[in-house]
Order: sequence, then structure tokens, then C-alpha cells
Amino acid sequence: MNNVLTVILAGGKGSRLEPLTLDRSKPAVPFGGAFRIIDFALSNCINSDLRKILVVTQYKAASLERHIERGWHFLSAELGEFVSVRPPEQRVDENWYLGTADALYQNIYTIEQIAPKHVLILSGDHIYNMNYARFIADHIQSEADCTIACLPVPLHEGERFGVMQADEDNRVIGFQEKPDHPDCMPGDPSQCLASMGIYVFRTDFLFEHLCRDANKPNSNRDFGKDIIPSIIENHLVRAWPFTNPKTNLPEYWKDVGTLDSYYEANMDLISVDPRFNLYDPEWPYRSFQQPLAPPKFVFNDQCGGQVRIGHAVDSMVCPGSIVSGGTVERSILGPSVRVNSFAEVRDSILYEGVEVGRYARIRKAIIDKNVKIPEGMKIGYDVEEDRRHGLTITENGIVAVPKNATFDVNSQVMQPHISLSQSRKRSKRAENGRV
Repeated sequence: MNNVLTVILAGGKGSRLEPLTLDRSKPAVPFGGAFRIIDFALSNCINSDLRKILVVTQYKAASLERHIERGWHFLSAELGEFVSVRPPEQRVDENWYLGTADALYQNIYTIEQIAPKHVLILSGDHIYNMNYARFIADHIQSEADCTIACLPVPLHEGERFGVMQADEDNRVIGFQEKPDHPDCMPGDPSQCLASMGIYVFRTDFLFEHLCRDANKPNSNRDFGKDIIPSIIENHLVRAWPFTNPKTNLPEYWKDVGTLDSYYEANMDLISVDPRFNLYDPEWPYRSFQQPLAPPKFVFNDQCGGQVRIGHAVDSMVCPGSIVSGGTVERSILGPSVRVNSFAEVRDSILYEGVEVGRYARIRKAIIDKNVKIPEGMKIGYDVEEDRRHGLTITENGIVAVPKNATFDVNSQVMQPHISLSQSRKRSKRAENGRV
């Protein structure tokens, strides 16, 4: 793997994940209590013995860059190993990255200095466990110009992905980016073959087509919209099914691009036998971990005539958290969360520094960092009440509370430090009834 460079595209706005992405890019959003979304692509790289990694950033990158600086600079520079963050330099022209292909094109100079034989391109905002070494080995053995990782998805979800058609030899013979009416897989009208946005290219071939695409005046400068469709007819582009080598069944992979899909992926972790297993010692997931004390659960007594037991079941609780006489069920508590006496937290995700006041009740909610829930407040029990409080509610009824939110005496959310652009966005959403 020493002649392979990995490029992780981590510059997406993540607007469908607001309010979680009001102050951070999508790959920097916390996940599973102790991680950030990008940690999974990075961990897959290290576990696959890929140790030359460029992380291409753009929007709201400060949080992501800080996380990588603190948690991912353990590789040996003397051995040519690195995780390097690459913001837009405007080296080629005065534009920011215009698309996924342009992000590579504007970093051609950097890639040339590293001189890899192959370039692995990943997205920084998916949750999955993949041994990239298997993927790359198949690409090299087949002598393909480009190989694309893929898996079946329900046909009605195909409009969210690049949809591929492949022949019996796994050669890609058709590709449409986010089609309105996806083509189904042969013999299975309920599913289509979706690109995972994971590509491996021969470096010289990649450079040739990046430069050619950059000179097309009407190009979107995007792999799915431009590069891949332009090469499948005259070059060997292969599909690589992301399947379990023992069962031949599709592996777990989640695109957490919406609040509902993000919530579902987190909830997958707390099942008794999760398909995505954070506890596999042979495939560890790394992240920056603060030096915090172990979680603590206190009180098993009576207070004011009421039974008070601090406990958590079917949940994950991170270091520094204290469940002080409250109840936590089917939830994920990030670092340094406090749940006070008689409070209830159910089916929810609480980020670092959240404090739940006495007698508060939270259900089906995502609460961002450093939010203090007032005593007796209810979230997730009455949609109209949550709307009146100024909270975001998804189609599936998940309630999201933004970072650093505070509440007035009427439990109305207040955010005194939001930017002017964020304020305008929220005002527009309020006018459209989407608060």
C-alpha cells in the first residue's frame, strides 16, 4: 500500500444536517458519542495499512482541522506517513473547489510531489467498515483504469446516489448521477446498484482526465456527473461490490446526509447485535479522546417520597458523564454529559457537555454540545410545542437542538451568538414553516 495515496473529500456543506452543521462541516459532526464522522474513513485507512492521506476541506473546516490536529498526527513523518489537511489554495485559479473532481485537480501539484501509482478517493461523511486493501488489490489485478465500490440500495433511494449498470464481468457500462428514475438491477426490480463514492484510479489516467475535464467550459467538475460518465465507453471501469467475503451479502454502509439517516445510524450502534460493530478489537476505530474520568451512575434511594435511581440501559455512555439519579434508555451520551435526578432521556443522542435538568423529559432528540435543558422541560413529546420552542423537527419526528442553545423562562430557544448568515437562514426557514 506504500504506492497508494488516499484523498478524503471532506468539504461538503451538509445543509441537510442543520442545525448540527451550522458551525462545522459534515465530516466533523460527532457520531457514536466518542467519534467524528470522518474518523471512520480515517480508521479504515489505518487498518488497511494506508498511511499517506490527504484530507481536502472547504466549508466550516476549523472544527475538522482542529480534530485532525489533535487526534490524527501520530503517524511517522520519517517513514513518509501523514494525514495532511488541504484547504483550497487557489493555486490553479481564483475559485474554491467547484466539485469533487476539481478538488483533486486543484491538488495535482501536491499529488505529483507524493508520486503515487494509484489514488484512492473517499468521501469523509459515510459510516462503514471497509478493508480498502481488498478493493485496491482487485483494481490492480484487473488492470482497470478506474474501479468504483458499489452496493445495492432500494430503488426508491437511487435518486440520492450515482446509479451504475455493470455487465457479468463487473465492467461498468452505464452511470447516471442521482437520476430521477433509476434503472433497477437485472433480475431485481426492487433495487439499483449505487456508487459509494469510493474510487481508485491509476494516477496518470486520473491526471489526464482531470485536466481534460478542467478545459470543458460546461463541466460541473464532478466525478459522478462528468468524469465517470465520460470514461466508461472507451476505458476499463469496473464495479467492485462491497460484500462480505464469507457470506457474499452487502456490507453495512450508511450515508448520513440527513438528520433522519444520521439518527438511524447512531441508533444502529446500540442494538444488542449491531451490524456495525464498534467493539471489534481487530478493527479499532480511532479518534481524539480527552483525558476524562470513567462514566458514573449515582443514587439508589428515595428523595421527597420518590424513588431515585441513576441508571442507563441499552445505551452507550462516554467518559466524564454522570447519570445522577436520572433514567437513560436506548440513548447515546457523549463526553461530560450530566443527567440530573428524575430526568428521563430516551431514544436520544446527547453531545458533549449537555446537562439535563431535574424532571426534564427528552425523547427522540439530537442535542448538540453544551446545551442545558431547563428543569421540567419536555422535548420530543409534542410536535407543536417543540416548534413553538424554535426547535428543528424532521419528517420522522426527530427533534434537533443546536449547539450552545439556551432557553428563556418560557423554554424558547435563544442563540445570542449566531452569525448574521445563520440568522438569515433561520428567519427564512421560519417564514416557510420549517423551524
